[in-house]
Amino acid sequence: MSTGRFGVPAGVRGWAIAVCVAATLLVAGLSGNHSATDLDLLGYVLLVAGGLALAARRRAPVPVLAVTGLCAVGYQAVGFDVPAVAFLFAVYAAVRAGHRVTTVVAAVLMLAALPLAALALPQDMSVGEALAQSRGALELAWLVAAGAAGEALRQAERRADEAERTREETARRRADEERLHIARELHDSLTHQISVIKVQAGVAVHLARKRGEQVPEALLAIQEAGREASRELRATLEALRDDGKTLPHGLAHVPELVQRARTTGLDATLTIDGQRHDVPVAVDRTAYRIVQESLTNIARHASAATASVRIDYRPDALAIRVEDDGKATPDTAAIPGVGLLGMRERVTALGGRLRAEPRSEGGFTVHAELPVDRTS
Repeated sequence: MSTGRFGVPAGVRGWAIAVCVAATLLVAGLSGNHSATDLDLLGYVLLVAGGLALAARRRAPVPVLAVTGLCAVGYQAVGFDVPAVAFLFAVYAAVRAGHRVTTVVAAVLMLAALPLAALALPQDMSVGEALAQSRGALELAWLVAAGAAGEALRQAERRADEAERTREETARRRADEERLHIARELHDSLTHQISVIKVQAGVAVHLARKRGEQVPEALLAIQEAGREASRELRATLEALRDDGKTLPHGLAHVPELVQRARTTGLDATLTIDGQRHDVPVAVDRTAYRIVQESLTNIARHASAATASVRIDYRPDALAIRVEDDGKATPDTAAIPGVGLLGMRERVTALGGRLRAEPRSEGGFTVHAELPVDRTS
């Protein structure tokens, strides 16, 4: 529940104002001069109802405007010459909520209805007297003042919201700049180290070929991994720059991942089922990362001879399954590393499901299902 300046809940404050206005109108009706009729009880009910309706002025300003106006016309018609105070509060609330045109129309209708209500009184009353009584119930100056107060507060609240939004945007921009600075520093540091690895691997490959020796597959894999790491770093930095020019890796690059896994001696296969269709960018990138991280884990930890990657295009989802025949067994407790945790966070953020566990026949399986909303 929102609170006011002094810590009073808005609902309590609204009811307090409504009760005070209702009490003021009731006292004015009891102390005013009017002819006693059988409709006095109805007049008192309308006075109280018009005031209490103000309790809902924040939630439903237009209905409250209508209710208070009808109550004011009603108790004028039964002979209670009481100012339409509740209607003025409703005008203020409606303008503050931004319903300016509706409020103007309601005010014009009220100015026209009050003289007619006075003419409906049982005693004879001339048109001039009816107009005078209606002006006493609702002065045009009061209407203008109430509307102006509501508009002034609405503008002040809008300026405060804009100032708060500007502060948030400034803080977000500074955070983005700091993130980009860190990314650049990290890129420079890692690029240097990876470049050294690439150079050393390249020299070793060159010397082996120069001597006529067979180049070890592991050495070629290191060389290619160095190139890929450099490309990934550049792509990550460009993504952080957010210039919209660099296309991130996605499903179209999965065959390259599988081919690179084969260079390490792993018998990796790729199977694509279903009718291919476009998927959201976030799903596209997440699918690539799942396959990349799974194949990386297989190469590092599984001691596997074979691995299979299966991508299934379904009407409402994209399913990815990566399996190997490594050393994992159902009795082996899977310890989630940073890669698996990051994978699970990506899938969960998209509203998907991820299962990563040892297979009953041995080896490990990673199965992810990512929802695809093709109607948007």
